[in-house]
Amino acid sequence: MFERLERINTRPEPFEFYTAADLWTDEHTSGQMLRLHLNPEIDVSSRNINFIDRSVDWIASRFNIGAGKKIADFGCGPGLYATRLARRHADVTGIDFSKRSIRYAQETADRESLPIHYINRNYLDFETNGRFHLILMIMCDFCALSPAQRRKILSRFHQLLEPSGFVLLDVYSLTAFSEREEKSQYEAGFLNGFWSPNKHYVFLNTFKYEKEKVVLDKYTIIEKKRSRTIYNWLQYFSPEGLEREFKENGFAIEDYYLDVAGTPFSSHGREFAVVAKKL
Repeated sequence: MFERLERINTRPEPFEFYTAADLWTDEHTSGQMLRLHLNPEIDVSSRNINFIDRSVDWIASRFNIGAGKKIADFGCGPGLYATRLARRHADVTGIDFSKRSIRYAQETADRESLPIHYINRNYLDFETNGRFHLILMIMCDFCALSPAQRRKILSRFHQLLEPSGFVLLDVYSLTAFSEREEKSQYEAGFLNGFWSPNKHYVFLNTFKYEKEKVVLDKYTIIEKKRSRTIYNWLQYFSPEGLEREFKENGFAIEDYYLDVAGTPFSSHGREFAVVAKKL
């Protein structure tokens, strides 16, 4: 038992383990994630519905969205952005890891006769001969990727964009990083049964990596018949650090905002968004 507790409380190297598939493809947790996506009043898996409506209005204005505009939504979830942009006659492709979310998104598109192209795939492996005017990665998905994965996805974005195409994404800031604290927590049925429908116990270890500006929430879920560990990594950024990563992959940052609804940038915000242009 002591050795097992030692393993549970061990601090891994930054991004040493990657378990996104376990979160998004597990039958129970993918259903929980979809439920959070579709709650119109909270900012958990998706922004609240009022913010999404404002965000889409701003995106449509900022990027002149309309017929003929080709958009790729990386991490589209249940299509909350893709649906609204397709209603404005954009040609939208949505890519997401979760089969359950894609199924919901496709059913919505079918009901409204929206010709959205949904793809159930890890977006790190997405390839197509198509090219896009705008690529979206919203809800700080970029922060969950390791440095190597970020280089890969930015290189892919550059390849997939039309000349002078744009990327819009948001990230957590160093202000948010400063607010995080290391902790250890143990609870039966943690988060109201989010992790399993069966009786279970959860250890949460939060590790903070000062040099790398990374935080890990490490969840160890113990059930009667199985145990598993979920590693939720988050990279936090300064504007200069994010600009450097884009520049190294053939982009120029055109604008900074507080969020993906076009709110003016503040250095004190917990998040910020960027519009990057392909060079």
